[in-house]
Amino acid sequence: MITVRPAHALDAREMAEILNEIIAIGGTTAMTGQIDAAYFVNRMQTAPEASAWHVAETDAGEILGFQWIAPHDGLPPEAVDIATFAKPGRQGLGIGSKLFEATRAAAARMGYAWINASIRADNAGGLAYYQSRGFEDYGRIAGYRMDDGTVVDKILKRFDLS
Repeated sequence: MITVRPAHALDAREMAEILNEIIAIGGTTAMTGQIDAAYFVNRMQTAPEASAWHVAETDAGEILGFQWIAPHDGLPPEAVDIATFAKPGRQGLGIGSKLFEATRAAAARMGYAWINASIRADNAGGLAYYQSRGFEDYGRIAGYRMDDGTVVDKILKRFDLS
């Protein structure tokens, strides 16, 4: 059984391990460099009243995925940015669905009007995931240069909370 709960600093190490594995595989995230637990601890502590963090875990406490929403400089104040990561090889178990239920409720409770997802155009799994949650395309960033120099397009998707 998969349960979802708010993430906390003690989850940061496992979250970093999952994200580093995803980064090493390549092709789905705009992040290119390895990160450590401090990255997540610092992110969780920045504007905690304006962000929400959730983990999906097994009954044994193994973290299978995580999702967060946080303000983004390129968005209006009524919008929040989302990021979702599932442990490689464990996708398709309902992790993303359960995470989004908690995240959507948190975003509405926090007073946001909509959620933004910026997905690499070559990330078919990510595009399908957000589409299946009800996100709709509203824009594109052409020629986004990642930290490692790779250039990709990004698809902008929007989920209205009303």
